[in-house]
Amino acid sequence: MRQLLALAAGLAVLATSACSAPAPPRADAPRATPSGPAALPAPTGPHPVGTTVLHLTDTSRPDPWDPDAGARELKVTLWYPAKRRDGPRAPYMTAKEAELLLRGSGMSTAPYDLLSRTRTNAVQDAEPEGRRLPLVVLSPGFTKPMSTLTSLAEDLAGRGYVVAGIDHTYESYVTTLSGGRIAECLACDSNTDPGFGTGVVQGRAADVSFVLDQLTSTWRHSGLIDRGRIAMVGQSIGGAAAVAAMVKDPRVRAGIDMDGTGYARIPKSGLSRPFMFMGSREHVPGGRDTSWDRDWKLLTGWKRWLVLPDAEHQSFTDIPLLAEVIGLQPLPGMLPAARGAELTRTYVAAFLDQHLKSQRRPILDKASSRYPEVTFRASSNPRPSPRGRARP
Repeated sequence: MRQLLALAAGLAVLATSACSAPAPPRADAPRATPSGPAALPAPTGPHPVGTTVLHLTDTSRPDPWDPDAGARELKVTLWYPAKRRDGPRAPYMTAKEAELLLRGSGMSTAPYDLLSRTRTNAVQDAEPEGRRLPLVVLSPGFTKPMSTLTSLAEDLAGRGYVVAGIDHTYESYVTTLSGGRIAECLACDSNTDPGFGTGVVQGRAADVSFVLDQLTSTWRHSGLIDRGRIAMVGQSIGGAAAVAAMVKDPRVRAGIDMDGTGYARIPKSGLSRPFMFMGSREHVPGGRDTSWDRDWKLLTGWKRWLVLPDAEHQSFTDIPLLAEVIGLQPLPGMLPAARGAELTRTYVAAFLDQHLKSQRRPILDKASSRYPEVTFRASSNPRPSPRGRARP
């Protein structure tokens, strides 16, 4: 996975290794003048969106990064179709979270208060709708909190999904645990060790299995989740973790890797469940990152490989939407932030609709004149997956 924030003439994202620290911004880089807090784009689906936070503790295993912790603590943010649209909107992140994220990313002079006041669309702790829905697990990139995938999460919830975003503790610049305790990035101290990426994705796969256990049994709204319709979507190393989770846990029926190097290894027997690669120019077939070429051959079920040539590594996250607020300007020719969010939402939702709701989505079959920014690698299985059960 490559990290956030290198500036040449505005916002660009360096194609560094998954485990390297982000390069600090150049002092002479052009800066935008923030005019006020950013606002995330509204969800496109018909449902109001609610959100809540769970703090879960897995007592069956120690924390892989903190030798003094006797158990693995996780923060899980849930988004879901809600019964009402009115009510206080959930905060994007706290001022302390904004400070630690931006300082870790080399943005020590950015306006933390503006970033933390980013306007979201989900109603805090709203009562969810009372019907069974498919579940989508989200996993963010290394060093990034789950909040950086909020726009995608809100949109999926508005389209009729329960979304569980996992903050993988000590793998982000900041995670707020129960009682307001702050966990910083202990994993950043080990990110040049041999086998680091493989260890991260295996640990995240264990996090996912634990979260699925909890959400489908002990969560007070566990009846909302259709256990036969679960998928995982991740960005960067979170995308690699989607592969690892599918290999480990058969409950994950489909997955998407958004621009993540393939640190998880697929067995030689192959992975027959639906999977989609969605990447930037660095992930063209035969490109510099050969892990997708390797894994493509081992995907034996429905599969797609989409490339957005004008996208950057963070185009699949909220970061470009927040660029002006944190004082950055985009590079000329870079995919506009709003369009990047639209394309990400559209193709991720189409994949999930087809494989979790049995609703055929033709835009997954070939390039579309409506979305000319997206190119397809040829696939030998253009028919929709027969799995899944249609739902209203």
